[in-house]
Amino acid sequence: MNLDTLAGNASLKKLLGAAGGRDLSHAYIISGPAGSGRRTLALCLAQALLCSGSGARPCGTCVHCRKAAAGIHPDLIRVGGDGKDVKVDAVRSLRSDAYIRPNEGDRKVYLVENAGSMNSSAQNALLKLLEDGPAYAAFLMITGPSETLLETVRSRCVELTLSPLTYGETLDELRRRFPDQPEEALAAAAVRCEGILGAAVEELSGAGSEDSRGRELALAFCGHLAGRKELPLVECAVGMEKCSREELETFAESCGLLLRDALVGGGELDPDRKRIAESLAASLTKSQLLRLKEVMDQVGPACAFHVGGGHLMGQLCAECAEIIQ
Repeated sequence: MNLDTLAGNASLKKLLGAAGGRDLSHAYIISGPAGSGRRTLALCLAQALLCSGSGARPCGTCVHCRKAAAGIHPDLIRVGGDGKDVKVDAVRSLRSDAYIRPNEGDRKVYLVENAGSMNSSAQNALLKLLEDGPAYAAFLMITGPSETLLETVRSRCVELTLSPLTYGETLDELRRRFPDQPEEALAAAAVRCEGILGAAVEELSGAGSEDSRGRELALAFCGHLAGRKELPLVECAVGMEKCSREELETFAESCGLLLRDALVGGGELDPDRKRIAESLAASLTKSQLLRLKEVMDQVGPACAFHVGGGHLMGQLCAECAEIIQ
């Protein structure tokens, strides 16, 4: 399978490449943090499923590949692309549409973005389709942690998990995408993104405000953890009640990385992150750091289960305050 547009992830490429894009499953779960290449991989799979070219798929040149890349293929249907939760009504509509034969090609591909936002009713509505839907229908579901999906759904799909890039892989890809940017700016962005290429690309493109805010909040929150004082921690959490789900996910992921760096030491770190990681290591025991990381690792998945930001941050603050005392 042709996966040249996906950076890094050598083992995943090897797994998919063995089939040449011609023996693909009817259902995939594509998981990983935002900015890790989930949509890039989903588009590659969609093109491969729709491709009519010869040789390895996607060929990138046939009419189906070109239409899919341009977002105008009538047999590539996107669900949940507006960032809102995918409700059961949307899944029922998808299910009805799946029994209408393809418009142009041999396959019909449904790309379900924000799949982790589906509640149990929506997922069960999809389950019947995954089990015995029409042979031409294929499903690509994008989510953060795959655990946000029911085990019954996961068992009927192939799970593809994207990994962060190494510093070298990130820097090489940024050099290719931003040849006019100074080397210092590329190197700094490669460090700050922590292996999440999309975050570095958004930073260098002048976008990525949600990711940047989430990382800034993580630095502040972990700084208060290192200070071991409950009131600043509470004040920080209260200020995060209005954060979006994406900001909270980035916050939790960044906190987890800072706690990991405090435990084992980091490689390439920017000065602010290095300072906070060293403060955490100096003021907290390894047992406390491990317990804090366990708590923080639960925040990302919780964001997908319709939990309000205020409630989530209140619970997080209470658990963290108990640990650092």
